[in-house]
Amino acid sequence: MKAPVFPTLQANGHAVLLLHGLSSSPLELRFLARILADEGFATHAPELPGYSAGSGHVPMEHWISAAVAQWDALAAQYRHVSVCGLSMGATLAAAVALRRPAARALLLLSVTLDYDGWSIPWYRFLLDYAYYTPMRSVYRYREHEPYGLRNEALRSKIARAMQKGEISEVGPASIAMPALHEASRLARSVRGMLKRIEADCLIIHAIDDETSSPHNARFVEANIGASFLRTIWLDDSYHMVTADNEREVVARECALFLRESAEASASSNNPTPVVSRALARRLRQLATLARKA
Repeated sequence: MKAPVFPTLQANGHAVLLLHGLSSSPLELRFLARILADEGFATHAPELPGYSAGSGHVPMEHWISAAVAQWDALAAQYRHVSVCGLSMGATLAAAVALRRPAARALLLLSVTLDYDGWSIPWYRFLLDYAYYTPMRSVYRYREHEPYGLRNEALRSKIARAMQKGEISEVGPASIAMPALHEASRLARSVRGMLKRIEADCLIIHAIDDETSSPHNARFVEANIGASFLRTIWLDDSYHMVTADNEREVVARECALFLRESAEASASSNNPTPVVSRALARRLRQLATLARKA
């Protein structure tokens, strides 16, 4: 793998490693990357061998090694390096934070420790067993509506791309069984080690997530070892929060959290990040919506 090339060092010296979803591409994170760049953060959204679309299949340990190598390359150039992931990419991001405690912040968007959303077929649990049969070389999980999107106009556009079997801004048209099997292994591994993660952590999850239910976010919230932890619930999005109706909210909240995390680490007199009254009020409103869900 070639050594990655990164943008020129930004003024605040804070880079963010962005990890896309399973068997997908950095297109999923394009909007988020642009907003973070506008806010002064350097961003890097790599393709990972055996994890990204069209790169074959390798054990999940190789996914982690490749992501950690990207983090290390960023850390050689920037004062702060945070890691952000979407869907299974969030689970992979947590694995990176486990192995690199120096990570400034961990941003988990639609974190997926279990495919248990309302649109997941009832037979999903059987796939882990089917992997050990000849089916593993022929079965592919086909994406279907709503494609992680509450926005109907964008959903129609994505549906056309999916019908052509293309990689879109919300992921691939299908996922092979070996990738799903390794994703399950990754999730089990991370689930058991969350308490060891001490990096500042932001969790953003849709209360109507059709792929990974709110139980995933609540589990992380209850078990992660972070002392600075914020959870934000969205009420107008599905799984693909970086592309759906509240994508700008997601991007702005990520930028705010990254800034607060870095400022808190630099200030011995004020170790607790300050949250504006307006933001605190909105967080309480979202938390109330989540409890009613």
